[in-house]
Amino acid sequence: MKLASFINKSTGTASIGAVLDDGILDLHAASGGELPNAMIPFLELGEAGMARARELAAAGGDLLSADDIELQAPVPRPGKIMHTSCNFSAHLEELTTWQEPEWQSHNWSDFHFEHPTGFLEAPSSVVPHGASVKIPHFTQQLDYEIEIGVIIGKKGFRIPKEEAFDYVAGLTIFNDLSARDIQAREHSNMVILLGKSFDGSCPLGPYLVTMDEIDDPDNMKLNLTLNGEERQNSSTANMVYKIAEMVAWWSNTTLEPGDVLTTGSPPGVISGMRDPVYLKPGDQIDCTVEHLGTLTTHIVE
Repeated sequence: MKLASFINKSTGTASIGAVLDDGILDLHAASGGELPNAMIPFLELGEAGMARARELAAAGGDLLSADDIELQAPVPRPGKIMHTSCNFSAHLEELTTWQEPEWQSHNWSDFHFEHPTGFLEAPSSVVPHGASVKIPHFTQQLDYEIEIGVIIGKKGFRIPKEEAFDYVAGLTIFNDLSARDIQAREHSNMVILLGKSFDGSCPLGPYLVTMDEIDDPDNMKLNLTLNGEERQNSSTANMVYKIAEMVAWWSNTTLEPGDVLTTGSPPGVISGMRDPVYLKPGDQIDCTVEHLGTLTTHIVE
């Protein structure tokens, strides 16, 4: 099942829906208010909520078209976003080529893989599929990173790896827009904040795709194009830590419905290029992941 968060243009009200072949079924309306009109309260219902949504989707009903809605991120305001760093070895190798002095001050060859490492990103940075993201005034080096967002569906603490997917509501696409010059300076001080958490830095979507729609989450193709030119092409098979391992590790802090874990990015980012040309107004980024669809982001001034 594919689930969407949206605003109904005719009423101005927010709701959630099941994405069907011919349109979107408003689950709040179709259930007579039984199901919530927001994703996190819906996820908090657990399997009972999912089962009811499947029943309604199978029955069909009055559908909304793409023109009837304003699509939102599947979880418009996650409780927390936990970002996994350097989870593709080839992306880690790229780091050694970046020429900024702040980057070169790191000994990237000493990056350890005893367990996942990463950082938090601001929930207010989330924007949906099709969003126009303004280049922050403080950066000259805006970059992209295709990733997968793992959306938590059940509260859990110290989750065994073997039970990890019992706590996952589904997957979506994540584009980790990064202000590289700011990120490099923050790295030199052993922190990450504004370089990854500015307004619009976390495009997320288009939908939450439940795990029954996905054959093998550890073997999904990822592809990013910039203005139609392929820049990143990889697979989750190349991740150091697979999704179950990330869920297990990050659950050392309590995970809650609507939290988002990100998988890290494969190689092909702008900063790893010999003569980098960073994102500029008019650029269009399309992130495509097998089974999950395409997440499009427009860069504006």
